[in-house]
Amino acid sequence: MNVLRFTDVAATGFPLGKRVFIRADLNVPLAEDGSIADDTRIRASLGGIRLALDAGAAVLVTSHLGRPAEGALRPRDSLAPVAARLGELLGREVPLARDWTRGVRVAPGELVLLENCRGNAGETANDDQLARRMAALCDVYVHDAFGTAHRAEASTHGIARHAPIACAGPLLAAEMEALGRALAAPQRPLAAVVGGSKVSSKLAILRSLAGKVDRLVVGGGIANTFMLAAGLPIGRSLAEPSLVPEALAVMRAMRERGAEVPLPTDVVTAKALVPGGIGVVKRVADIAPDDLILDIGPETARYLADELQRAGTIVWNGPVGVFEHDAFAAGTRAIAEAIARSPAFSVAGGGDTLAAIAKYGVEQGMDYISTGGGAFLEVLEGRTLPAFAVLRERAAH
Repeated sequence: MNVLRFTDVAATGFPLGKRVFIRADLNVPLAEDGSIADDTRIRASLGGIRLALDAGAAVLVTSHLGRPAEGALRPRDSLAPVAARLGELLGREVPLARDWTRGVRVAPGELVLLENCRGNAGETANDDQLARRMAALCDVYVHDAFGTAHRAEASTHGIARHAPIACAGPLLAAEMEALGRALAAPQRPLAAVVGGSKVSSKLAILRSLAGKVDRLVVGGGIANTFMLAAGLPIGRSLAEPSLVPEALAVMRAMRERGAEVPLPTDVVTAKALVPGGIGVVKRVADIAPDDLILDIGPETARYLADELQRAGTIVWNGPVGVFEHDAFAAGTRAIAEAIARSPAFSVAGGGDTLAAIAKYGVEQGMDYISTGGGAFLEVLEGRTLPAFAVLRERAAH
């Protein structure tokens, strides 16, 4: 990883008054009463913050929260609840600074939380003047918010161009290492599990993975489109007939490399998706015209689980069935538990994937769980994220 790491910068300690600006991901879900519903992201950010404090820096931390209108923060857009929770976790008062681009006072060994960075006009447009004002606040800039790494914004990209030192925080570095190990230098065989409702939403990912992986497991509505492309019956199941040529191209690209896209041999069906519905296991050949495919069947699940045990690396994004309904959750559960049992190095990411991991309690079996939704998907698509690119540029000069 050709970037400067904050762990290396902090290891030498900071001269008195050295200012460290950390762009964290504190975008936590809030309950109706404004309280924090889940503080996972705050807890995950503590490592980089403590690293800076322990090294004697004057620490400034900012994050976005929600989608406020730039320059017009509402009370519910404030990071005030985050400041309170951060203070509880650190055992110290964490003041919240507003209008902070004009300057902030913070003493060595102290921490100040800077109000929602998306309240600054020009933040999302990566305004250069705003980025320069941010950079003037610090001696060291630390990007530690992988979930924003795919966006070129003033606090995630522009500031890194102008700060005296720009480096990757421990969370960002860990994401870069895990994804690099999984995609750039994987232990073979490399298997990818890609689920979801629509091929169109993950077409770029499928194209990219078709040139890299040894097994491409598709699930959900995506699998239905691939089954349609293979001439298999899918009844009234969700699919995108217009993308059959794309599915055929992915399967052809895999075959040309001696790889494959294994398709279901049995599925779980219903006539309608309703709460408390009952699933019927059918061979693919027996699918009726009015059937809905809502999960992979037990035979398919066992086959895929065995394949995943033989993998050297596994990347997982998306469930293989409508796992929110218990009648159609067995396939996703089987995949989750198989990945957790597998000796392969495993990386999982995406909102529904994380929900499935939590539902089946397999967190400990995953080698790395990505915190970034859009950023994770863009890496799978083969894109270079702006945050990675600017840190590499700075490390090269």
